[in-house]
Amino acid sequence: MAKKVKIEVVDEKSKDSVTYKKNVVISIVSLATQEINGIASISRNAVSAIKSTFSKNVNRGIIVEFENNVVKIDVFVNVKFGYSVRDVSFRVQENIKSSVESMTEFKVGAIDVHVVGVTFNDNDSDFVS
Repeated sequence: MAKKVKIEVVDEKSKDSVTYKKNVVISIVSLATQEINGIASISRNAVSAIKSTFSKNVNRGIIVEFENNVVKIDVFVNVKFGYSVRDVSFRVQENIKSSVESMTEFKVGAIDVHVVGVTFNDNDSDFVS
């Protein structure tokens, strides 16, 4: 069974704390990616076996790493045929950044969008939830 990671954020003003599990951030990233036109799917198989073996942060084609309330995100996607890879990737980055920063207390340090394939019809899409 996967080890659960809890991230705790302490509000300096009120001394209250909020605890996020890593899967919350992964779900936000997944939903923010799926909202963009031109994204066919998040690629589950794109993360290399070596990277997934050594990194505990790999989940559903999304890698999330935390360091001092700063998040680094890697997303592996398939783009629909006919869409500009550059434009789709940029919109994915913008949407992930605004979603994560508005729904959590984290600042996004980097978002790397890895386009691993092109999908030619809608039947090839398989979003992860």
